[in-house]
Amino acid sequence: MASANTIRGSRIGASPARPTERAEPAPRRQTTYWCANGHAVEISLAVDAAAPETWECPRCGLPAGQDRHNPPARPRTEPYKSHLAYVKERRSDADAEAILAEALAAVRARRGES
Repeated sequence: MASANTIRGSRIGASPARPTERAEPAPRRQTTYWCANGHAVEISLAVDAAAPETWECPRCGLPAGQDRHNPPARPRTEPYKSHLAYVKERRSDADAEAILAEALAAVRARRGES
């Protein structure tokens, strides 16, 4: 038995049968962006929409700007930090010793050791 919520004759992602009759597309303008590798990226924007300062280049992933001769610089990537590195930034060695002593005392108390 078919579910009552299914729509027969359609599929996920299906477009309307006649989109030209239902709505008129917004007026568009082409905007070009250039990345540091010299790739040109052309995107369509609505006429009344503000163009973003940067756009990600689909070929190399670098940021692209509207100035062909002065594209945005490569983003500076931060090195990977482990959880321990973040803890060491927040805690001093004396704090770490105190926390360790407290945790060891709790474990020994649970075990019945002195």
